[in-house]
Amino acid sequence: MRSTGGFHGRRIQKTGGSTFIISLPKNWVVSHGLGAGDTLFFTPRADGSLTVFAEATPPGEAERRVVEISNDLEVEHLFRRLIAEYIAGYPLLEIRTPTRMSARTREVIRGFAQRMIGPEILEETAESVILQDVVGQNPLPIPSVIRRMHQMVRAMQADAMAAFRARDPLIARDVIERDWEVDRLHWFLEKQVTSALRDARILVTLDLTLPECSTYLLASRVLERIADHAVRIGETVTILGKERTPDRLIAELDRMAASAASALSDALDSLDSRDIEKANAVIDAAKRITRERDHVLHELTGKRGRLAVGLAYVLESLERSAFYASDLAEIAINRAVESPPAVEESAPSKAERAVAPASGA
Repeated sequence: MRSTGGFHGRRIQKTGGSTFIISLPKNWVVSHGLGAGDTLFFTPRADGSLTVFAEATPPGEAERRVVEISNDLEVEHLFRRLIAEYIAGYPLLEIRTPTRMSARTREVIRGFAQRMIGPEILEETAESVILQDVVGQNPLPIPSVIRRMHQMVRAMQADAMAAFRARDPLIARDVIERDWEVDRLHWFLEKQVTSALRDARILVTLDLTLPECSTYLLASRVLERIADHAVRIGETVTILGKERTPDRLIAELDRMAASAASALSDALDSLDSRDIEKANAVIDAAKRITRERDHVLHELTGKRGRLAVGLAYVLESLERSAFYASDLAEIAINRAVESPPAVEESAPSKAERAVAPASGA
């Protein structure tokens, strides 16, 4: 036996005609309460390794997390804590207070359960609320989550610019409210990845490698940030009020918005196809948008008051959206280098078949 840096080496032995065996570390066997005759389960990994499980319990079953909080905790702080616990991925989450839980604390917990994907209130007592994840570990593939987030973000970008052009507070409010949908998908994806890091069996159900999980998590964060900037554009409707924007500036901002949206779509395409050339084109497009920003900024120097402030917010958000698309393109390049697309072998041409030697010759 060899043991180096926490890794235990075992020599493969052969028994009988075709069976290979290895011994197990005694400490591991004893710590898991195992003995002769017990069954182990193996899961092959994409990197060629095997993960050994001491039991066949479904991943995540009976895992319970108890969280002690105070009724005096600020609402925003409590909500952030609940999000962190949700991302940790425990199937059962029990929130407890030292004394009777206040109506305000209970209301925050209920609102949290309604906004997230999965948690439902299982049980309530005077001092606690128990939440259960009812959707399981892999109800929706991670690539599908990314595609759904992209569709929502593109729609938010288009509607935010429509609200800006028309000074329509109703459209702007709808954009702001839809940001929650993007957030909840992002938190759901974070929960899936975190659970996969903690339990290799969950990683198997995701049908992704750890580098792929990391890539999609970064992409999700980029999309969530772009959604935030769509919200910021929507919020400028209130700032601008009835201030009239010159048609020339609106046209230039519309062109920037279209370029930023196109860059985002191309960045996601390059992520899926691992197309380095397309990803580089996205990065170049983001740089062009920066030059356009400088031109528009020069136009704003002659504006004052709310008009100048509101237009500056729109301009900055469009530029930031383009650069987040550029970040996503860099992620796509990294993925293409780390795991290049498989090259399909083309069928032999008629001429090649004619000169190929006959089988058995």
